[in-house]
Amino acid sequence: MKLQLQLEQLSCPTCAKKIETVVTKTKGVKYAEVMFVSSKVKLDYDEEQTTKEIIIERVEKLGYKVLSVK
Repeated sequence: MKLQLQLEQLSCPTCAKKIETVVTKTKGVKYAEVMFVSSKVKLDYDEEQTTKEIIIERVEKLGYKVLSVK
């Protein structure tokens, strides 16, 4: 399942890398890319192993607000 998250403005490229690392390590996530300039996360995950709610929760636990989900 493909998913795109729009985050609040990221303050640095290191923040983007931190989010990408955590999302990628989430069980069931096949691919994740965080774009610093647009503050978007694009990912592909297996719905049988995780949910979009779990992914969003992991991002928000890092202190980043998810503004929208597509």
